Amino acid sequence: MPELPDVEGFREVLMTCGRQRRVTDVEVRDTGVLRGVSAQRLRRELTDRRLGEAWRHGKWLFVPVGDGGGPVLVWHFGMTGSLRCCAPDEPLASHDRVVLTLDGARHLRYRDQRKLQGVQLADDARLARIVGGLGPDALTVSRAEFRDLLSGRRRAVKSALMDQSVIAGLGNLLCDEILWRARVAPRTRARDLSETALRRVHARMGQVLESSVRAGCVPPRRSWLTGHRDDREPMCPRCGWPLCSDRVGGRRTVWCPRCQG
Repeated sequence: MPELPDVEGFREVLMTCGRQRRVTDVEVRDTGVLRGVSAQRLRRELTDRRLGEAWRHGKWLFVPVGDGGGPVLVWHFGMTGSLRCCAPDEPLASHDRVVLTLDGARHLRYRDQRKLQGVQLADDARLARIVGGLGPDALTVSRAEFRDLLSGRRRAVKSALMDQSVIAGLGNLLCDEILWRARVAPRTRARDLSETALRRVHARMGQVLESSVRAGCVPPRRSWLTGHRDDREPMCPRCGWPLCSDRVGGRRTVWCPRCQG
């Protein structure tokens, strides 16, 4: 599932796909990824207009259309979405759902197998509702703000971290990696974390995000928990103990019972 580092990578793809980023054609190959906008309106609003400076909040990507006063193109990538910059003669993939031709020279392709989220246009009111429902972006939340957001919550710390209304951008892989590095068990109630543990989780969150943004994903390195979670017999890369796997907050969770006990 695309998380904050992936979406930051998609932002870079968009910003570098075409020198002017002027939309010269819009092809909607599957209306199943459109949310609250018709294919006809999407073409009308985008064609012959320039895509502005894209910005991200959590797992959402926002792109102003035109020179101000127009709608904002909004992308949410669900479980399997991505943005690809391709040459026009590159064969279309079966899951390419929306194709924007930029500057008449490059294709910006929204590719999504499962179609759980997708593409929409937002006016100011709609944009405010989307962003207003999100917590602070995980890349920018301060240590004091992080403590205030988590310290009184009864839920498991992993569930609290994954709640986009609490902190925006963290998904399953990031949360498991962060908690493993912080040596905190994922089922620990957030309000039971000590001040020291909260500081440690916040610090490890910053470190994991920094490395993951550079990689454009949560990297499956063998020195990371992420690099072992799908092994046949996964072992902790830090202590060599067998890893546990169970569901926390409805999501598959991997942790080391020795390091995070």
